[in-house]
Amino acid sequence: MKAVVLEEFGDPNKLQVENVDEPAVGPGEVRVRVRATSVNPVDWKIRSGATKGHIDVELPAILGRDLAGEVESVGEGVTGFSKGQRVMALANGTYAEMTTAKADVLAPIPDDLSFEQAAALPLVATTGAQLMERAIKIQPGQKVLVLGALGGVGRSAVHVALDHGATVLAGVRKSEMEEAESLGAQRIVAIDDEKELEKLHDLDAVADTVGGPTAERALGTLKEGGVFGTVLGAPKGASSRNIRVAGFMAQPDASRLYELADDAARGSFRIPIAKTLPLDQAGEAHREAEKGHTHGKIILRAAA
Repeated sequence: MKAVVLEEFGDPNKLQVENVDEPAVGPGEVRVRVRATSVNPVDWKIRSGATKGHIDVELPAILGRDLAGEVESVGEGVTGFSKGQRVMALANGTYAEMTTAKADVLAPIPDDLSFEQAAALPLVATTGAQLMERAIKIQPGQKVLVLGALGGVGRSAVHVALDHGATVLAGVRKSEMEEAESLGAQRIVAIDDEKELEKLHDLDAVADTVGGPTAERALGTLKEGGVFGTVLGAPKGASSRNIRVAGFMAQPDASRLYELADDAARGSFRIPIAKTLPLDQAGEAHREAEKGHTHGKIILRAAA
C-alpha cells in the first residue's frame, strides 16, 4: 500500500510517498481502508521536530490522527463491525491507504456525512469537547471565553459549551468578528484588541486554543477561583493568580465523537473544509496549513 512516510524531521519535503506493507491487524483491532484524513497542527509540529521531548516519535513514521474510512478486516475478539462499514476515529498513522485502530475508538460515520466531512472532525471535535467537559467542567449558566473560537478546536468548544447551557464569549480577531456571528455565541470579542479584553471581568472560565500574549492577557478576565482550560499549557502569570489551570491531551472517545458527528450531520455544528488534496500531496497540504491563512481544515483524500 502507499503511505506518506517521515524518514527524518524537517520541512514539508521530508514527507515522502512510499510503498509499505499493509498493517497487521491484532486482537481487538480493526483494519480500516482510509478514505480521508486531515492535517492538524500537531502533524506539522511533529514533522518539524518541534515536539521532541513532549511527543516523541520513532522514525520512520506515518503521521495523521484523523481517520475516516471503511472496515477492511477485524482482529480476534472484535464484534460489531462488518467489511465495508463506514467508520471514523481519533487514531494514528492515518496518512496511508490503510491503518489499524483499536475497535473501541471507532465510531460509525452518520449517513449524511461524507468521508471528507467526517475526516475533519475527530481530533478537533474531541479536543474541544474534552476542553469544556473534562478540563473546565463547564456548568449551565457559567460564562466562558473561548480564545480562537473560529479554529477547529475553538468551534467545537463553543458548540459544546452552548449545549451545556453556558454563556459563551467567542474570542476572535477583529477582522473575523462578522464571520464569528455564525457560531451562535452570546457575544463576540476581538481578542487582538487589548482594550476589549480589559473590559471583561469575573468570567468563570477561559478556554484557550491560541496561547502566547493573548492567553496571558485573558487571565485578567477570570474571577477568583476561575478555571483556565488550555490545550497549550499554562500561560505566563498563571501561577500568581488564584485560579485553576486545567491542561490536558485529548483521548479517543468513540461515543462522544459519534454524538458530535451526528450534530454535524444535522447541521447544528460544522468544521469548515478549506481544501481537499490527494494523499500524495501531503507535503503541499502541510505547507499551506502551516501558513495559517486557510479558513478551515485541509483534507487529504486517499485513492478510492
